Amino acid sequence: MQPIKHDLAIAYKALAYLKHDDHTYTHLSARDATDPNAFYIYPFGLRFEEVEADGLLKVALDGTILEGKEYQYNKTGYILHGAIYQARPDVQAVFHMHTPESLAVSALEEGLLPISQWALHFYDRVSYHHYDSLALEDHQGSRLIQDLKSNYVMLLRNHGFITCGKTIQEAMFYSYHLQRACETQCLILSMGQKYVAPPKEICEKAVKDLLSFEKNLGERDWEAWKRLVAREYQTGRM
Repeated sequence: MQPIKHDLAIAYKALAYLKHDDHTYTHLSARDATDPNAFYIYPFGLRFEEVEADGLLKVALDGTILEGKEYQYNKTGYILHGAIYQARPDVQAVFHMHTPESLAVSALEEGLLPISQWALHFYDRVSYHHYDSLALEDHQGSRLIQDLKSNYVMLLRNHGFITCGKTIQEAMFYSYHLQRACETQCLILSMGQKYVAPPKEICEKAVKDLLSFEKNLGERDWEAWKRLVAREYQTGRM
Protein backbone atom coordinates (compact mmCIF):
# COMPACT_ATOMS: atom_id res chain seq x y z
CA MET A 1 0.00 0.00 0.00
CA GLN A 2 1.24 3.46 -0.86
CA PRO A 3 2.29 5.51 2.20
CA ILE A 4 0.26 8.41 0.78
CA LYS A 5 -2.96 6.42 1.29
CA HIS A 6 -2.01 5.61 4.87
CA ASP A 7 -1.21 9.26 5.59
CA LEU A 8 -4.43 10.50 4.00
CA ALA A 9 -6.47 8.16 6.20
CA ILE A 10 -4.62 9.53 9.25
CA ALA A 11 -5.51 13.08 8.21
CA TYR A 12 -9.18 12.16 8.00
CA LYS A 13 -9.08 10.63 11.46
CA ALA A 14 -7.11 13.48 13.03
CA LEU A 15 -9.61 16.03 11.74
CA ALA A 16 -12.47 13.86 13.00
CA TYR A 17 -10.81 13.83 16.42
CA LEU A 18 -10.66 17.64 16.32
CA LYS A 19 -14.34 17.71 15.26
CA HIS A 20 -13.47 19.79 12.21
CA ASP A 21 -15.37 17.49 9.86
CA ASP A 22 -18.99 18.05 8.78
CA HIS A 23 -20.68 14.64 8.92
CA THR A 24 -20.28 13.34 5.31
CA TYR A 25 -20.09 16.67 3.50
CA THR A 26 -16.42 17.65 3.23
CA HIS A 27 -13.44 15.88 1.72
CA LEU A 28 -9.66 15.55 1.75
CA SER A 29 -7.53 14.25 -1.09
CA ALA A 30 -3.93 13.50 -1.97
CA ARG A 31 -2.26 13.11 -5.35
CA ASP A 32 -1.03 9.62 -6.19
CA ALA A 33 2.71 9.52 -5.50
CA THR A 34 3.41 7.41 -8.59
CA ASP A 35 0.78 8.81 -10.97
CA PRO A 36 0.47 12.63 -10.93
CA ASN A 37 -2.68 12.39 -13.03
CA ALA A 38 -4.68 10.69 -10.29
CA PHE A 39 -5.62 11.36 -6.68
CA TYR A 40 -7.12 9.55 -3.69
CA ILE A 41 -10.30 10.62 -1.92
CA TYR A 42 -12.75 8.93 0.43
CA PRO A 43 -16.01 7.29 -0.71
CA PHE A 44 -19.06 9.54 -0.50
CA GLY A 45 -21.19 8.84 2.55
CA LEU A 46 -18.51 8.03 5.13
CA ARG A 47 -17.74 10.08 8.20
CA PHE A 48 -14.09 11.04 8.56
CA GLU A 49 -13.47 8.62 11.43
CA GLU A 50 -14.66 5.73 9.24
CA VAL A 51 -12.05 6.27 6.52
CA GLU A 52 -9.48 3.50 6.06
CA ALA A 53 -6.51 3.55 3.71
CA ASP A 54 -7.59 0.45 1.79
CA GLY A 55 -11.04 1.92 1.15
CA LEU A 56 -9.92 5.13 -0.56
CA LEU A 57 -10.99 5.79 -4.13
CA LYS A 58 -8.41 6.45 -6.82
CA VAL A 59 -9.70 9.01 -9.31
CA ALA A 60 -8.14 10.23 -12.56
CA LEU A 61 -7.95 13.97 -13.15
CA ASP A 62 -10.67 13.60 -15.80
CA GLY A 63 -13.02 12.24 -13.13
CA THR A 64 -12.78 8.55 -14.01
CA ILE A 65 -12.77 6.24 -10.99
CA LEU A 66 -9.72 3.97 -11.32
CA GLU A 67 -10.06 2.07 -8.04
CA GLY A 68 -13.15 1.62 -5.88
CA LYS A 69 -15.84 1.70 -8.57
CA GLU A 70 -18.21 -0.06 -6.20
CA TYR A 71 -18.40 3.05 -4.03
CA GLN A 72 -20.29 6.31 -4.44
CA TYR A 73 -18.30 9.32 -5.56
CA ASN A 74 -19.05 12.93 -4.68
CA LYS A 75 -19.01 14.92 -7.95
CA THR A 76 -18.22 18.17 -6.12
CA GLY A 77 -15.07 16.44 -4.89
CA TYR A 78 -13.83 15.90 -8.44
CA ILE A 79 -14.74 19.42 -9.59
CA LEU A 80 -12.86 21.00 -6.69
CA HIS A 81 -9.89 18.66 -6.20
CA GLY A 82 -9.46 17.69 -9.84
CA ALA A 83 -9.35 21.31 -10.99
CA ILE A 84 -6.65 22.20 -8.48
CA TYR A 85 -4.46 19.20 -9.29
CA GLN A 86 -4.72 19.90 -13.02
CA ALA A 87 -3.74 23.55 -12.65
CA ARG A 88 -1.22 23.32 -9.81
CA PRO A 89 1.46 20.61 -10.21
CA ASP A 90 3.04 21.88 -6.97
CA VAL A 91 -0.03 20.82 -4.97
CA GLN A 92 -0.01 17.26 -3.65
CA ALA A 93 -2.86 17.48 -1.13
CA VAL A 94 -6.14 19.39 -0.98
CA PHE A 95 -8.36 19.70 2.10
CA HIS A 96 -11.87 21.15 1.86
CA MET A 97 -13.69 21.95 5.10
CA HIS A 98 -16.68 23.93 6.30
CA THR A 99 -16.55 24.64 9.99
CA PRO A 100 -18.91 27.22 11.54
CA GLU A 101 -16.01 29.52 12.45
CA SER A 102 -14.38 29.48 9.02
CA LEU A 103 -17.74 30.03 7.37
CA ALA A 104 -18.40 33.00 9.67
CA VAL A 105 -15.04 34.59 8.84
CA SER A 106 -15.50 33.91 5.13
CA ALA A 107 -18.76 35.89 5.22
CA LEU A 108 -17.07 39.01 6.62
CA GLU A 109 -16.21 41.63 4.02
CA GLU A 110 -12.67 41.94 5.44
CA GLY A 111 -12.26 38.19 5.74
CA LEU A 112 -9.43 36.92 7.92
CA LEU A 113 -7.93 39.66 10.10
CA PRO A 114 -4.29 39.67 11.34
CA ILE A 115 -5.32 39.73 15.00
CA SER A 116 -3.79 36.49 16.29
CA GLN A 117 -0.55 34.61 15.79
CA TRP A 118 -2.58 31.84 14.16
CA ALA A 119 -3.89 34.34 11.60
CA LEU A 120 -0.40 35.70 10.91
CA HIS A 121 0.51 32.38 9.28
CA PHE A 122 -1.66 33.59 6.40
CA TYR A 123 -0.91 37.29 6.25
CA ASP A 124 -1.40 38.49 2.68
CA ARG A 125 -1.55 34.85 1.55
CA VAL A 126 -5.28 34.08 1.55
CA SER A 127 -7.43 33.98 -1.58
CA TYR A 128 -11.21 34.46 -1.61
CA HIS A 129 -13.83 32.77 -3.77
CA HIS A 130 -17.45 33.93 -3.96
CA TYR A 131 -20.19 31.38 -3.37
CA ASP A 132 -21.59 29.71 -6.50
CA SER A 133 -23.87 27.00 -5.09
CA LEU A 134 -22.67 23.38 -5.27
CA ALA A 135 -19.66 22.83 -7.54
CA LEU A 136 -21.25 20.52 -10.11
CA GLU A 137 -19.98 21.98 -13.40
CA ASP A 138 -16.46 22.24 -14.83
CA HIS A 139 -16.59 26.03 -15.24
CA GLN A 140 -16.95 26.34 -11.47
CA GLY A 141 -13.64 24.56 -11.03
CA SER A 142 -12.01 26.91 -13.54
CA ARG A 143 -13.24 29.97 -11.65
CA LEU A 144 -12.04 28.51 -8.37
CA ILE A 145 -8.54 28.09 -9.81
CA GLN A 146 -8.53 31.68 -11.05
CA ASP A 147 -9.32 32.87 -7.53
CA LEU A 148 -6.81 30.59 -5.80
CA LYS A 149 -3.94 31.88 -7.96
CA SER A 150 -0.58 30.84 -6.45
CA ASN A 151 -1.80 30.70 -2.84
CA TYR A 152 -2.25 27.57 -0.77
CA VAL A 153 -5.20 28.80 1.30
CA MET A 154 -8.58 30.09 0.17
CA LEU A 155 -11.67 31.12 2.09
CA LEU A 156 -14.85 30.19 0.26
CA ARG A 157 -17.37 32.97 0.90
CA ASN A 158 -20.39 31.71 2.89
CA HIS A 159 -19.04 28.17 2.60
CA GLY A 160 -15.76 27.31 4.35
CA PHE A 161 -12.18 26.92 3.15
CA ILE A 162 -9.66 25.06 1.03
CA THR A 163 -6.10 24.40 2.10
CA CYS A 164 -3.50 22.95 -0.24
CA GLY A 165 -0.06 21.59 0.46
CA LYS A 166 3.08 20.31 -1.19
CA THR A 167 2.57 17.44 1.27
CA ILE A 168 -0.31 16.11 3.36
CA GLN A 169 1.45 17.37 6.47
CA GLU A 170 1.57 20.91 5.05
CA ALA A 171 -2.14 20.88 4.18
CA MET A 172 -2.88 19.64 7.70
CA PHE A 173 -0.69 22.39 9.17
CA TYR A 174 -2.57 25.09 7.28
CA SER A 175 -5.96 23.60 8.14
CA TYR A 176 -5.25 23.47 11.86
CA HIS A 177 -3.87 27.00 12.10
CA LEU A 178 -6.56 28.49 9.86
CA GLN A 179 -9.31 26.94 11.94
CA ARG A 180 -7.75 28.27 15.16
CA ALA A 181 -7.36 31.71 13.58
CA CYS A 182 -11.05 31.73 12.63
CA GLU A 183 -12.14 30.55 16.07
CA THR A 184 -10.08 33.29 17.71
CA GLN A 185 -11.35 35.99 15.36
CA CYS A 186 -14.95 35.02 16.13
CA LEU A 187 -14.17 35.19 19.85
CA ILE A 188 -12.47 38.59 19.61
CA LEU A 189 -15.24 40.16 17.51
CA SER A 190 -17.93 38.73 19.79
CA MET A 191 -16.50 40.78 22.67
CA GLY A 192 -17.67 43.99 21.03
CA GLN A 193 -14.52 45.86 21.99
CA LYS A 194 -11.80 47.60 19.99
CA TYR A 195 -9.02 45.17 19.09
CA VAL A 196 -5.32 45.65 18.50
CA ALA A 197 -3.57 44.36 15.37
CA PRO A 198 0.20 44.33 14.76
CA PRO A 199 1.55 46.91 12.29
CA LYS A 200 2.13 45.86 8.68
CA GLU A 201 5.90 45.44 9.06
CA ILE A 202 5.46 43.08 12.02
CA CYS A 203 2.83 41.07 10.15
CA GLU A 204 5.19 40.69 7.18
CA LYS A 205 8.03 39.57 9.43
CA ALA A 206 5.79 37.20 11.38
CA VAL A 207 4.48 35.32 8.34
CA LYS A 208 8.02 34.75 7.09
CA ASP A 209 9.19 33.57 10.51
CA LEU A 210 6.18 31.31 11.09
CA LEU A 211 6.44 29.59 7.70
CA SER A 212 10.21 29.11 7.87
CA PHE A 213 10.36 27.96 11.49
CA GLU A 214 10.95 24.36 10.40
CA LYS A 215 12.53 22.89 7.28
CA ASN A 216 9.59 20.68 6.27
CA LEU A 217 6.51 22.70 7.14
CA GLY A 218 4.15 20.75 9.39
CA GLU A 219 6.40 17.70 9.80
CA ARG A 220 6.81 17.95 13.58
CA ASP A 221 3.08 18.41 14.09
CA TRP A 222 2.33 15.59 11.66
CA GLU A 223 4.36 13.12 13.72
CA ALA A 224 2.31 14.19 16.75
CA TRP A 225 -0.96 13.68 14.84
CA LYS A 226 0.15 10.18 13.87
CA ARG A 227 0.91 9.34 17.50
CA LEU A 228 -2.46 10.70 18.58
CA VAL A 229 -4.40 8.66 16.02
CA ALA A 230 -2.45 5.50 16.90
CA ARG A 231 -3.12 6.05 20.60
CA GLU A 232 -6.83 6.63 20.04
CA TYR A 233 -7.01 3.37 18.08
CA GLN A 234 -5.21 1.45 20.82
CA THR A 235 -7.62 2.73 23.46
CA GLY A 236 -10.65 2.01 21.28
CA ARG A 237 -11.77 5.63 21.18
CA MET A 238 -11.39 5.78 17.39
